[in-house]
Amino acid sequence: MTIRYPRPLRPGDRVGVTSPSAGVAEPLRARLDVAVEEIERRGYEMVVGRCMDGSTHVSAPAAARAAELTGMLTDPAVRAVVPPWGGELAIDLMPHLDFEAIGRAEPTWLVGYSDMSTVLAPLTLLTGVATVHANNLMDTPYRVPEGLVSWLDIVAAPQGEPFTQTPPGRHRTGGWDDWTLEPGIGEFTLDGAGGWRRLDGEGDVEVEGRLIGGCIETVAPLAGSRYLDTRRFAGAEPLLVYVEACEDNALIIARHLHGMRLAGFFDRAAAVLVGRTHAPDAPTLTQDAAVLDALGPLGVPILADVECGHVAPYLPLVNGARGRVVHTAARSEITQTLD
Repeated sequence: MTIRYPRPLRPGDRVGVTSPSAGVAEPLRARLDVAVEEIERRGYEMVVGRCMDGSTHVSAPAAARAAELTGMLTDPAVRAVVPPWGGELAIDLMPHLDFEAIGRAEPTWLVGYSDMSTVLAPLTLLTGVATVHANNLMDTPYRVPEGLVSWLDIVAAPQGEPFTQTPPGRHRTGGWDDWTLEPGIGEFTLDGAGGWRRLDGEGDVEVEGRLIGGCIETVAPLAGSRYLDTRRFAGAEPLLVYVEACEDNALIIARHLHGMRLAGFFDRAAAVLVGRTHAPDAPTLTQDAAVLDALGPLGVPILADVECGHVAPYLPLVNGARGRVVHTAARSEITQTLD
């Protein structure tokens, strides 16, 4: 399978907003407006879809959500699609999304994380179209810390030009900003310190491969299905697999990761990147131990506390991109190339 990249965004291009999972409740519409205006300031035209209702756990029936997302991804006038955030049940889109039509269309950037990884990973695996695992629309107004890049910069970057990200050494230790009180907030509270850690042992890491991954709780139910099949992805190239836990305790995370490994998701992993998490430990199992229990038998480097999860700030990863990870006592970095 050849990885295909959407063309870089240019001023005047159209960006679509839809909610493939959860919509936006009325008290948070002001934050949505701020986020839309942030992208408009970049010179893009914003189009907000009809599947945006936030009164329940989903923005619309599954068929309607899938139709709107498919429509945006196959509309040649729409160059990127970004949801307000994730949710809980994007998995119900799988039988309704027209992956064949999306694969035939000119590629369009799809951005997001959390429950959106339930759509991002299958789309890349089934069609070969690169997708961006990055902060969602509602997080976009935050200033990007030094060392990281915005998803907006990635989708506008020239194809084939590598970009490198390094951990900023700061993260949020807990809690969320109240967007109902401060819809325009643009500065992260990064009150914790720490960088990447190697979980599986000692020594430097330098490894390359194609990136693929997502949120453990939302993608694990797809393991063993055609939607999460990495066997034919990117030919025989090794993979850099990234995973992150949102909220499940360590026992549940261990069970999910064991299931994904048994289904073959990690078979071609040259390394595993694990997102920093605030998910709880279990009485006799920590989150670190859960990862090692399930993925230690792979015998590949496992790096923890990567900024690719639910703990701010956010390190965007492009599914399908060629990645190179370096981790030593002196530095940690990931370089991605869209080729």
